[in-house]
Amino acid sequence: MAFQNLIEYAKSLVGTADVSGPINNVLHSNIIKTEISKLNHNLALMIFQNTNLTSPQVILLAIAVIVFVGVAGEAFFRKTGIPEILFLIVVGFVLGPIFGVIDASAAFKIIPYFASLALIIIMFDGGLSLDIKTVIRTAHYSLLLAILSFTATIAIVSALAVFVLGWEWINAILLGSILGGISPIVVFAIAKRLPISEETKSILILESALTDVMATIGAFLLFNVITSGQFSYGILGLDFGRELAVGFGLGLGIGIPWLYVFSKISNVKHAYMLTLAILFVLFFFAKSLGESGALTALVFGLVLGNRKTLSRYLKFKMPEISMDDTFHDEVTFLVRSFFFVFVGLIAEFGELRYLVVGIVMAIVIYISRRGITKVCLTSKFSEFDKKVVRTMIPRGLAAAVLATFALTFAVPHAKVYPEIVFIIIVATVIITTIDLGKISKRTANQL
Repeated sequence: MAFQNLIEYAKSLVGTADVSGPINNVLHSNIIKTEISKLNHNLALMIFQNTNLTSPQVILLAIAVIVFVGVAGEAFFRKTGIPEILFLIVVGFVLGPIFGVIDASAAFKIIPYFASLALIIIMFDGGLSLDIKTVIRTAHYSLLLAILSFTATIAIVSALAVFVLGWEWINAILLGSILGGISPIVVFAIAKRLPISEETKSILILESALTDVMATIGAFLLFNVITSGQFSYGILGLDFGRELAVGFGLGLGIGIPWLYVFSKISNVKHAYMLTLAILFVLFFFAKSLGESGALTALVFGLVLGNRKTLSRYLKFKMPEISMDDTFHDEVTFLVRSFFFVFVGLIAEFGELRYLVVGIVMAIVIYISRRGITKVCLTSKFSEFDKKVVRTMIPRGLAAAVLATFALTFAVPHAKVYPEIVFIIIVATVIITTIDLGKISKRTANQL
């Protein structure tokens, strides 16, 4: 009954957005939006004295600004307990949609390259920070959370898209699948800084990796179904099985021999750069075999992060090899900062009804997450850890990239997918950061 009331309320808001009038005309006026964009872009050109905004010096300036903002965001997090995610997204939003310093269309062109780099670096970093014994102990929690979260998101998003927006079920389910993945990059950035147990951290990281895999497979399967008109559960099972086989096969099949090679070489220089080179090669092979590369990077990082434990089981001596952790942390910081700025750059707000529906979707996803957490986590977990898990609903760049494929495949409502997806990305990140801030403050007050 509560869900039905929420649908009716959303309908009423959507209905009010469709009435004619001066406000509606402004919201839907592409001419005004174009003129504002031109004005802001000209202002940016004036500030840079007609310097080419794609020139090396401006790009280097942009990198410097993002580094400054990233450091300021971390200081903000330490002071307030609120992750710097929103800080960086706002910077991207100011540089892109508001002032037009960076054109969103240009950002979309490089998103596939940057998203790949961000994905493999952050997933690799997540694997390095996990203990393999903890992963084995908590894998069933992660799998259950991933399945229920992904299924609940599809049910919520598709129901609202059908009953409020009037979409066909197949298109609505596609939107739900695109939004089904919890962003590993956002989860890693938050989980590493919270005083949660290693078991909980492992659950969150593995869950986000699994939902990312599910979202990618589900979205592309539905793209093919919509364009071809054919659906097969057999193909779905094969795609998911291939994703797992390639991810674990490459991650373990290359990671373990790489450890053995290291064990036979003394005084290895540039170990971290060599490892990154192998990681990029692994990503190439994973993509060539039809896998997203996320799971491969996670498993490869897991192997290297547990090199001492694995070397004891495999009966060879592992020498002390520096992975240059400081440099790795700096690389991860830079990639993570760019990632959240990119989320702000691709922002697009159009019709009011999509804004309303997107916010309602995010709120219902959050409500459902509370119930899922109660079902999945037992009394062995602390109340603080349960509260952290229940608030981890952020969607990220993977959803934004998948939404752009709707344009490539020319599915119905193709132009609407990126708009709704961005609204939900921002809304879920805001909900997560606000809730985590409240949880942290309450916990600090109780201590």
